[in-house]
Amino acid sequence: MTDTLTKFGVPLGGGAGRGGIMQPKFKYRFRVRFINFGPLSTGLDLSLNTIKIDRPKLSYEEVEVQAYNSRAYFAGKHQWGEIGYEVRDDINNAVSSLVGQQIQKQMNNFEQTAFLAAVNYKFTTIIETLDGGNEGVLETWTLEGCWLKEVTYEPLEYEQATGLLSIQMTIRYDNATLGDGLFPLGTGSGGTVSGGLGYLPGTTIGS
Repeated sequence: MTDTLTKFGVPLGGGAGRGGIMQPKFKYRFRVRFINFGPLSTGLDLSLNTIKIDRPKLSYEEVEVQAYNSRAYFAGKHQWGEIGYEVRDDINNAVSSLVGQQIQKQMNNFEQTAFLAAVNYKFTTIIETLDGGNEGVLETWTLEGCWLKEVTYEPLEYEQATGLLSIQMTIRYDNATLGDGLFPLGTGSGGTVSGGLGYLPGTTIGS
């Protein structure tokens, strides 16, 4: 029987035939972990109630150099774009309590006091793309120096008979690192990773 699977994909040229169709990653196979979000070494409730999260965004400033009869361009300073994160507001108030505690770490609005240095309230976010099993991790983004730039509590509404409450957050961070694996046991730097699993650092995209 002729193997028709070799007929799919893009022709590679040079007598190499067709490359076949590569298995894509699925958007819904992921998990999010946090280090030092709110109280030290917590964040599991956020992981269990996650709805969606953006992956990192990277941009560079364009630097123009004037030359004799023309001009050239090169990459200047880079910037990591803020990401959105949405989580279900559970009936035990575990999520809203964690978010509230993180907000209080950044700025105690009642006492009108704040920490001397940002290191006292910043947290780490770990975004893992999974293979569909219990342990396999295909991709790991580690976002360092995170803090909540904006928090939106979804409004209540009588007409929404099937609506679920959620909390939307905008996360600003200093740096992102891309990895492609996971150690079976271990911890991340700066605190305990929720769930007890550590991450394997990979290629540093920014500094």
